[in-house]
Amino acid sequence: MTEDAAMVRKLLRQQAAIARFGSFALRQSDLMAVLTEAARVCADGLSVPFCKVCRYRPEENDLLVEAGYGWPEGVVGHVVSSADTTSPQGRAFVTGEPSICDDLQKEEEFELPAFYDEHGIVSTIDVVIKGSTEQPYGILEIDNDQQHDYDQHDIDFLTGFANVLAEAVATSERTTLLQTTIARMKGLVEEKDRLLDQKKVLAEELQHRVRNNLQLVYGMLSRQLDETVDSSGQRGIRGIARRVSTLAQVYDQLLGAEMTRTMDFGGYVSALCNNLSDIQNAPDGGITLSCDCEEVLLDLDTVTALGIVVAELVTNSYDHAFPKGRGTISVTLHRQDGDRATLTVSDDGPGFTPNAESKRHGLGLVQRLVEQVRGTVSIAAMPGTTWTIGFPTTTAHAQ
Repeated sequence: MTEDAAMVRKLLRQQAAIARFGSFALRQSDLMAVLTEAARVCADGLSVPFCKVCRYRPEENDLLVEAGYGWPEGVVGHVVSSADTTSPQGRAFVTGEPSICDDLQKEEEFELPAFYDEHGIVSTIDVVIKGSTEQPYGILEIDNDQQHDYDQHDIDFLTGFANVLAEAVATSERTTLLQTTIARMKGLVEEKDRLLDQKKVLAEELQHRVRNNLQLVYGMLSRQLDETVDSSGQRGIRGIARRVSTLAQVYDQLLGAEMTRTMDFGGYVSALCNNLSDIQNAPDGGITLSCDCEEVLLDLDTVTALGIVVAELVTNSYDHAFPKGRGTISVTLHRQDGDRATLTVSDDGPGFTPNAESKRHGLGLVQRLVEQVRGTVSIAAMPGTTWTIGFPTTTAHAQ
């Protein structure tokens, strides 16, 4: 075989080695496995007994043997040199150019660790492994215990190999960063879930306490009502007790619907009507209360305000609409076109003449509460009385 043919065969073998390693590095997620395989393939490609990959450590400003081939235990993980011109690998790192040393014994300025002498290292080639930033990752070095004159083809092979290795290192760094970011995000999500669960428990406990306190106040008002003899005082206490009961009903609904910022107003009104029917004085059952409500999600402030309105109007009908003690009260809630809904409270009593200043019929309180939720109220009376309240549903917040 001629010298030229041998050279061509060597180059083809080296190119194939780079291609095979590139394919391996792309499939392998373990960086240490990639570095170790790189050292083996480089040593084989240049027919030398030793090879090592050195990683630069910025804080120590040195080069650590990260992976190797042919070296005995103890060399990998050992600091080979400072990152300066006192060693062949340091010189390559500082200059950014390949460092070729055909005979280490002639390089008197080099300071090398003892394992070079112990293994009779005579010649080396060092090339830079580029990093993902301006700072190189480190050095790829082959070591030979035989004196050898390396040519440009050998340098090109090692440099090409270092470039493939640099991309593998960059990919590993990106993967590590991605995994770290995912782990942090997972931790943040778990912490958020923990805090939300804690907040939910505390909120539910607060709801329990508020509801229980409202029920306690309602009980105290009921006892005070029994001890009050004048009718005016009884009406005042009964009105306060009714509003406290209405607020307690909100918390009953909340505890059944878990921790939310919105509530089904239709379901709440239905429950409120059942409660009002139970507590009103109608021993002969002459007054009936019906309720027909669609589901309408509203924020809690709106539910509370309109709930008091319903309680006031229904109770007003019970107290004043039926002189003969018989009649029907109807409550309806329906959605309208657009983000609006209509609430009606009506009775089939004889009706009355609306008077905005009348405290007896609660017009002032009803109007203030409806205005609070940006609604409108109208009254149709004689015969019967119908309160029609229109309000926007866009005040509801998403759960």
